[in-house]
Amino acid sequence: MTTSHAEPVHGGLPHEPEKATAEGRNKVLAFWLFLGGEAVLFGTLFATFLALRGQTNEGPTANELFHLPLVAAATFFLLISSLTSVFAIQAMHRNRPALLRNWLLVTVVLGLCFLGLEIYEFSEYVRHEQFGMTTSAFSSAFYTLVGFHGAHVAFGILWISLLIGQLAYKGLTVVTAPKIYVSAMYWHFIDVVWVFIFTVVYLLGKVG
Repeated sequence: MTTSHAEPVHGGLPHEPEKATAEGRNKVLAFWLFLGGEAVLFGTLFATFLALRGQTNEGPTANELFHLPLVAAATFFLLISSLTSVFAIQAMHRNRPALLRNWLLVTVVLGLCFLGLEIYEFSEYVRHEQFGMTTSAFSSAFYTLVGFHGAHVAFGILWISLLIGQLAYKGLTVVTAPKIYVSAMYWHFIDVVWVFIFTVVYLLGKVG
């Protein structure tokens, strides 16, 4: 008998829940292709930033501007959120939807903490350092790269929040499980991108 798309999952989920249906497999494959395109796009932004980071137009340099304790705190929140998303997937594998929702909620809260610190960082640069989007080629490249990543974080927070609501309404099914899995892939991707941003933009900026 063919499993209904709305049928709850009983007796635990397979280790790769995207294999529950052909639709789930297609979603995961399509999302891998999407992430490949996103990686190329971020690679272009990184290359642009590296080419323009010395073009300060007599404005503040990266070494003068960046405050690593604040950025380190934001990094901590985002990396921990990646761990909590792993715990959410583990709860899904054990077919524990309540625990799954709780870990997803923690992931959202940590993502909001990261986003709040990033918004605060940008506001401090603009208000106290006169470092705006059009201050220099360096500032334009910085805000484009870091802001683009922040927009991805905001989208991920919204996506996971909607999935929490869907889990509360529909439960854990062969339809909702692949969505959770794909959202976790996305969240890990933006975490990995941030590690590169922290290294290339902030650490190298302070060293340089």
